[in-house]
This record gives sequence, C-alpha cells and structure tokens, in this order.
Amino acid sequence: MSSTPVQDAPPERPPAPSAVDRFFKVTERGSTIATELRGGLVTFFAMAYIIVLNPLIIGTVPDGTGAFLGGGAEPDFGKVAAATALVAGVMTIAMGVFANFPLGLATGLGLNAVVAYSIASLPGVTWADAMGLVVIEGVIILVLVLTGFREAVFKAVPVGLKTAISVGIGLFIALIGLVNAGFVTAGEGTLLALGNLGTWPILVFVVGLVLTIVLWVRKVRGALLVAILTATALAVVLENTLHIGAKAPDGSNPNGFNLNAPTYTGVVDVPDFGLIGQFSLLGSFENIATVTVVLLIFSLLLADFFDTMGTMVAVGAEARLLDADGNPPRTRAILVVDSIAAAAGGAGSVSSNTSFVESTTGVGEGARTGLASVVTGVAFLLATFLSPLVALVPYEAAAPALVFVGFLMMTQVAGISWKDVEISIPAFLTIVVMPFTYSIADGIGVGFLAFVLIKLALGKVRAIHPLMWVASVMFVVYFLLGPIQDALGV
Repeated sequence: MSSTPVQDAPPERPPAPSAVDRFFKVTERGSTIATELRGGLVTFFAMAYIIVLNPLIIGTVPDGTGAFLGGGAEPDFGKVAAATALVAGVMTIAMGVFANFPLGLATGLGLNAVVAYSIASLPGVTWADAMGLVVIEGVIILVLVLTGFREAVFKAVPVGLKTAISVGIGLFIALIGLVNAGFVTAGEGTLLALGNLGTWPILVFVVGLVLTIVLWVRKVRGALLVAILTATALAVVLENTLHIGAKAPDGSNPNGFNLNAPTYTGVVDVPDFGLIGQFSLLGSFENIATVTVVLLIFSLLLADFFDTMGTMVAVGAEARLLDADGNPPRTRAILVVDSIAAAAGGAGSVSSNTSFVESTTGVGEGARTGLASVVTGVAFLLATFLSPLVALVPYEAAAPALVFVGFLMMTQVAGISWKDVEISIPAFLTIVVMPFTYSIADGIGVGFLAFVLIKLALGKVRAIHPLMWVASVMFVVYFLLGPIQDALGV
C-alpha cells in the first residue's frame, strides 16, 4: 500500500516592512522602529537644555537701544523658550524627512552668544537688526550649498582629518557633559579642576554615569534613555525633599543644580510665539558701518559652515553610515536643511539654528535614520506646551549620556594612521584644539592650516586640493578677524 508523501509547509515569509520602515530605510540600515523611537527621545533629552539656556543667553542682553528680545523693558523668557523649541522642532523634523539622517537641530551655542554680545548690543542696533543678519547668513550659506561649493569643500577634506574631526567632537561633548554637570570646573590657579564632589547634583550625575556604564556593558536596550530618566527621577526626589535649588547667576547657592532645579510646576503651559518673524533684514546696514556688517556675517558664516561639517561626520561615523571617503549619505540634503535652519533661526528671533553634536547620543542608542530626528522634532514641538515637564530634566541627568558618547566616538581614533605625520599631526591638533577652545570650528581650522603647512614644507603642493586652499584662506581671515576689525577701526 503506497502512501502519499507529506510535503513540508513552505517557510513563512517575514512580514513586509511598513511604509514608515520603507520611507526611512529603517530595516535597510540595520535598525528597528523601536530603536529609532528610543534614539530620538535620547537625543531630545540631551538637547532639551537649549530650551532653558537660550533664553538665559539671548533673553537677558539688552540691544543697542536698551530693549530686550521681544521689544520689552524686561526679559521675556517664556517667549524665547517657546520660539526656541518651535524652530528646533520644525527644522529637526525637516532633517529627518528630507535628509533621512539622525541629526537634531536647534539654536547653536556660541553663535547665540555672538549674536547677543557682539551684534545686538552694538550702539543703535536692535534685536530685529541682529536677527536680520542671521537670516542673511543663512541665505548665503544656502546658496553655497545649492551651488555645490559647501559639499565640494567637505569632500575635499582627507579621510584622516574627517576621522580626527569626529574624535575631537567626542572629546568636546564629553567635556561639555562634565562641565555642565559641574564635575569639572574652573580651578584656582588652574584652567580646569574637579568640582565640589560633595553636592547632591553631582551625586545625580555620578549615579547617571555609573548606571549608563553598567547598563551598556550588560547590553541593556535603551541604556542611555533609562539612565537619563532614572537620574531625573533621583533629581526630582532630592529637590522636593531637600529643596536644593539652582545656582544663581550672582554665585549664590553654589551647590545647587547647574541650570534648572527639577521642580514640578505642572504639565501644560500655553506658549507665546510672538517672536516669530520679528527681524529686520537690512536694518543693521542703517545703524552700523557696512564693513562691520560684512565681518559679522562672515564670522557667523564660517562657524556655521564648518561646525555642521564636523557634526555630520561625527554622527555618520558613530552610526556607521559613512562611505569609504568619509561622506554621509545624502550630504547635500543634510547641508540644505542645515542652511535653511540657520535662516529660520533668525526669522524666529532665536539665533542661528544648527546641527547639534548631542545627536550622537541618539546614535549611541542605536538610531540610524531620519525617523529618530522626527521623534526628536515632535518632542521639541510638544515641549512648547509641556515646558514644565521638560524643565524637570536637569543638566546633571542628561550630562552622563554626553560623557559616555564621547567615549564611543573616541574609539574611532584607531582609524587614524599615526605613523603618517602628514595626517597625524593635523589630526592631533584638530582633536586637542576642539575641547581646549570649546569650538568645533577652531579645531577644524587649526587642523586644516596644519595640513596645508606640512604639505608645503614637504614640497607636495600638488597634493593640496584647491578647495583646501580656499578653506585655509577663509580660516586665516576667521582667526584674524579681531586684528582686522581693530585695524579698520570697526
């Protein structure tokens, strides 16, 4: 009696990726939607301090007519915070949708200080005039992208220098985290020293850092996010039981939280977007000398130009998205969105928006696509209404993520050929100058100039890409802006 052989059931096909997965290429880049969500939230928590800090920088400085940002006689922190979060949210979502890159954007630190102290405070200049210059700078840098110049300069940089830029940024953000948490501070007779380790806020930082390390080495998913939320919960408990408070600008309460005390004041706050559109495109030309205006725009332009270059290399390297030449995917789209963000920051009266190195925290959590940026951007938009909840996260709770991601980025240093002095010396200078000067642009500039100098010394002029010459000349002017302004009497 014959029997019919039983056929094996065909293997089940994996479910087709969702439309979101296909659009952002989540699976293709080796990630998952859950990972992107976590990474986006981690990036937001690492960047959220800008909502509190930007008002303290640009909201407390009267312009050349004595008025504060918004036109009032007193600072209006609420307006500045709402506009800061709104512009950051919109532009970060744009980065995710149009460039599909895990990069968050917000008001650039350093750039906002330049706008406040070097532009808006000039005699006769108004805040609207200063923001108009930021818009002009953003338009110029957008033109440089659309003509291909900005992308071409980026691609002309040797791979070894690109790696050094990423490593330097790693050290830079680690130092930012240590300083923001108060673990490292200015010392008496020394440039830097350990802070007061016997304070409750430092305990929050240490607990967050230890937890981050333990969870990471144990390969726990969401290690950075869990550590941030746990440290925040600890800070809230300490604040509500011990009433620690925040450090005051006049130096009082030195053992308080570094920026904002995690005090619960509610959940929802109605935002005021009255600052949006308060800029005067050509007003500065009427109040200060044209040559001064040109120099101010140039200083903003160069910092924006190269800061973003360094940041996208760092994020791309950490996410393993760079090609063999050290270029991230869709470089031009990234630069276009970043350039528009610069102008949007001026139009929103919150100073130039730029790519944030803190984005590497989300990448460290596993983010690989623009979906993470969309999550970060949506969180910023929600923050315009949920500002009391955002204020619960103190510096000390977010800083451990920055320090740990600094370690992750530092591991790339092995990719530099240290026996080749033609690249190792410029790479070394790039790496050390960034944290020591607290500036990405300064580190890149010194590295570029050292690279060109060494090639000249060895008689290898033809090995210098023409655009490296252009960039180096730009940096010479950038570094000599002070003497140039003094010589011109501006």
